[in-house]
Amino acid sequence: MLPKSADIAVIGAQWGDEGKGKIVDALAESAGTTIRFHGGHNAGHTIVTDGRIYKLSLLPSGVVKGAFSVIGSGVVVDPWYLKLEMQRLASDGITVTPERLAISSRASLILPLHAELDEVRERAQSGAVGTTKRGIGPAYEDRVARRAIRVGDLFYPGTLRERIAFAIQHHNILRSAYGLAPVTTEEILQSLEAIAEFIRPYVREADEIAEKIPAGRILFEGAQGIMLDVDQGTYPYVTSSNAVGSHASTGLGIALKERPYVLAVAKAYTTRVGEGPFPTELTDQTGQRLQETGREVGVNTGRSRRCGWIDTVQLRHAALVAGIDSIALTKLDVLDDFEAIKVCTGYTVDGDRIPGFPSSEFQQMQARPVYETLPGWRKSCAGVGSFASLPANAQAYIRRIEELVGVPVSMVSTSPDRRDIILREKEFGLREKELA
Repeated sequence: MLPKSADIAVIGAQWGDEGKGKIVDALAESAGTTIRFHGGHNAGHTIVTDGRIYKLSLLPSGVVKGAFSVIGSGVVVDPWYLKLEMQRLASDGITVTPERLAISSRASLILPLHAELDEVRERAQSGAVGTTKRGIGPAYEDRVARRAIRVGDLFYPGTLRERIAFAIQHHNILRSAYGLAPVTTEEILQSLEAIAEFIRPYVREADEIAEKIPAGRILFEGAQGIMLDVDQGTYPYVTSSNAVGSHASTGLGIALKERPYVLAVAKAYTTRVGEGPFPTELTDQTGQRLQETGREVGVNTGRSRRCGWIDTVQLRHAALVAGIDSIALTKLDVLDDFEAIKVCTGYTVDGDRIPGFPSSEFQQMQARPVYETLPGWRKSCAGVGSFASLPANAQAYIRRIEELVGVPVSMVSTSPDRRDIILREKEFGLREKELA
């Protein structure tokens, strides 16, 4: 059970695109602070306020909701994209001030050369991962290799020049291998010096951020999903950061006294964008039906999502590695017209049942789902105000997911409308007007 004062980490329980934006949107009203703790502008979520829709990729939702917001040290920041996103909000009447947003001085920068490398490498390699080509992976590579340029470096010209010169020694070797022209220290230095004046007012050290965080709930906004976590996901078809809720404190850059409550968002079925294992994928008419009914197209990429039945083996793995406290189940309405619905309860490889979700790429690719078939409900769930008012078969479907995953479903989204969220637990601190 979630105490009203507890911090919350909203993360994806599958391969991303689970509808985290709607859940974050609903919870943001009760948060004093919202924080992005990993990833970059490869994430995308939608915020609705007073009937207006705002699409964010890098900024935390708090900048729209009026809460103090932080881009933590675990994020990789494209400063030019950040400026563009702020300008878009300004044109919609929302000015992001330094009082409303803080950027960790320890966050790493994404440079244009990262995006160039990301794109050319994705085209060249035979086993493409399916990245967004926005430079996320190469930026994290530089961080781990200790050649990243960090936000705080922007304000120390001598250090900045040295960091750039060191980084491009490596990058120009790569660029030559891929047929790209070399870059110079001066051209990168000039572009960074120009953007530094824009970003300077928002940059804070860890102690300054800690002092500015007001009392009240902290809402951590996860990007991607657990199965794209660089350590716990379907490696190597993963993102370049840790997407699990336990990374929230590290990605903020300030230790928390208690771990946040982990609310994992999962679709009532499963989707995946890009390449990689997907045991319950449906390439038939049923998969196409899920794709069309669910309008499964990526916010940032425009790519159609692969679709399949819900996979409780995968969700059990997610619960194990991410310490999920409860699940927010989205897009239940997409299943409204199905006569029968399948639930994956296990895997076989070469005809033999295997335990849990395998770490081996080979086994992940070879895994065949073991299904249990449940009756559909053939009624609309949109606008239903309580769990007890859902069709009996929809209730049974949700309870079966809970049994198989071993985690309670605390929230149910029954339509794209922001108001259509059933709260099975009352501890989230939401008031009725906040869902209206």
